[in-house]
Amino acid sequence: MDAKGSELDALYLALDATVSQFFVRTATWGLGRWEFELGITTDLTKPIEQRRAVIESKLRGAGTFSGRLVKNVAEAYDGGKVDVSFQPDKWGFTVKFMDTLGIPPNLEDLKSAIEEIKPAHLSVEYEFNYLLIRNIHDVMTLTQIEQTLLSKFAGGVWLAN
Repeated sequence: MDAKGSELDALYLALDATVSQFFVRTATWGLGRWEFELGITTDLTKPIEQRRAVIESKLRGAGTFSGRLVKNVAEAYDGGKVDVSFQPDKWGFTVKFMDTLGIPPNLEDLKSAIEEIKPAHLSVEYEFNYLLIRNIHDVMTLTQIEQTLLSKFAGGVWLAN
């Protein structure tokens, strides 16, 4: 019975691991299959979370182009709140990262995804938030400041194309 119990435990673990591959948010070794099906080049050097974000964005990125579509795609990459504003007079729009400090680690993947879904005549700008002196002065302790990455600090908001 002990031998059968061990084998059944191993079978159930294998079944659970296989079922996990059917969902992007839990997939690990099955991400390559998702990427193949969606026409995404597999890059094993990227962390699993970034690969999942690319897949999820591709799945969300179908449909008519709109601010909501851009917002859904961007939030899939960033994991935080994103604001999309259009500037019709400039034939463009801006993606502003509301919750994220600094530049998201997989920004290049996001740029590629947005280039795929946006009309060719529209330009896109990315707006990032950084910590300002007013955000830390009399708010953060010296220990908290020392533990904050330098890339989170800047003298203001930076725009990138």
